[in-house]
Amino acid sequence: MPLLASVAAGLVLTGLAAPLAAAERLPELPPLGIAADDVSVVGVSSGGYMATQLAVAWPERFSGLGVLAAGPWSCARGALRLALGQCMTSRLGAPELDELANRHRDYLERDLVGDRQALAQLRVFVWHGAEDDTVSPDLGRALAEQFQGWLATPEEQLQQLESEDIGHGWPVMARVATPVGILADCRNGGGTQLLACGLDIAGEALGWLHGELAPPAEAVGGNLMRFDQAEVRDAKGLADAGYLFVPEGCEDGGCGLTMALHGCGMGAGQIDDAFVRHSGLNEWAASNRRVILYPQADTSLANPQGCWDWWGFAESAWQLNPLHDTRQGTQIGALMGMIDRLAESPDD
Repeated sequence: MPLLASVAAGLVLTGLAAPLAAAERLPELPPLGIAADDVSVVGVSSGGYMATQLAVAWPERFSGLGVLAAGPWSCARGALRLALGQCMTSRLGAPELDELANRHRDYLERDLVGDRQALAQLRVFVWHGAEDDTVSPDLGRALAEQFQGWLATPEEQLQQLESEDIGHGWPVMARVATPVGILADCRNGGGTQLLACGLDIAGEALGWLHGELAPPAEAVGGNLMRFDQAEVRDAKGLADAGYLFVPEGCEDGGCGLTMALHGCGMGAGQIDDAFVRHSGLNEWAASNRRVILYPQADTSLANPQGCWDWWGFAESAWQLNPLHDTRQGTQIGALMGMIDRLAESPDD
């Protein structure tokens, strides 16, 4: 389906078109010829854990990684018990970085993650709220320590920030167009987990990952569409539809791409399109030629909060050691497939 037809069939920013009727068929993810050397992934909470899994599995495919309110790579090691007791709280003690390093070496030997040289070239942004009582700030520090051992020049490639008086979630700078009730309390979180803190974390992250940027657009020019995730829904845990923001001028190719991964309870099934519209990413993308991809996880009995798979629930039940955090992970494969689709030429 041509891009313009896809956009017309999808959901466009408020004031440009009406929402898609529920019974109407969603368009497929369009080919956009994105710049393969300008792809980043950012995520919050479970999306932060998944973002790190993606970047470690396929470091040659990403130039930057942004992680908010999450801990070290492979922290849960395929066990829900560890996810809850060691990778959110410290009830079971702190994660053993030496043990995680051994896991990474084992994966390297089996070609389940990207090589060290590619991993060493990433730019990495790590942020945590100091008052986060959902995922302990100590875990963000552990993630930064982990990457200090992986990056070629961590003092130049890694930025670690911890903000006082901010809780669990994604801090935003309230804008005129932000509806009343969308934003949550900065320190206590809850609700949409879009935190009214006066901190534009989207700009902080993108600025570190991609260098000096033009100021965010006041009036967002571009198309925000829902697309059919049917092609990848055989990957357990994905919702029917994802979202894609395409700035004006990016329909013909050559723009950068940022994949943005929501946290638990932040998918469209729980908070509608609040994260997709009000994270602040679209404003920066509109003025800096960046496409923003918002894949959507779904809820299930195994995953009632609609989290991304960072502990192994989406893998086969018979696997004693699920490979969710490797190139063979079902959700990792689905997300990389979306990037592949966007990288295809719009003229093909």
